[in-house]
Amino acid sequence: MREASRLRGWLAAAAALMLAAACGPPKIQPVGANDPEAGCPGGRKEWSLEVLDRRADREASERVVALVRDSITKSLPGCTWSAPGIPNVPSISIEINRFSAPFEEGAWEGRADWNVFARDAAGGTLTDFDATSEVSRPNYMGSNNEKEALQQVLAEALKKTLAGLQAVPPVQ
Repeated sequence: MREASRLRGWLAAAAALMLAAACGPPKIQPVGANDPEAGCPGGRKEWSLEVLDRRADREASERVVALVRDSITKSLPGCTWSAPGIPNVPSISIEINRFSAPFEEGAWEGRADWNVFARDAAGGTLTDFDATSEVSRPNYMGSNNEKEALQQVLAEALKKTLAGLQAVPPVQ
């Protein structure tokens, strides 16, 4: 009797652990631009980088923020990145408004939307723009369609982000 009760407890704990591991969006790998020669924005090597999650549903927020941050730093390997608020360092701030791929009407509707702000060390705006991407992916069998849709919108939004940052005027 006692062993049966202990076994049920272990099974319940294992089931709860499996459900917890299955929650949240799929794990996506950071993407990087294929141009190792890409210069730092505004010709300035050191920047502070802040990525904020402003989504209505902030599921797996730390993972999403790290994903976008790692994709930016990987795409601009010649830059030195510091935490926000360092004196005399220009800043890039990214506010994530949407990063999701819900299943709607037979397809995975991937969407990425964020605002990008680049400011000089005094706080003056150098540029601000939106980077958005949308993709509709059919529900292919044998594929993690949600993950594929998210990977695609991440890559497209990152490409737009990098293009906008490369247009930043020279920074002193």
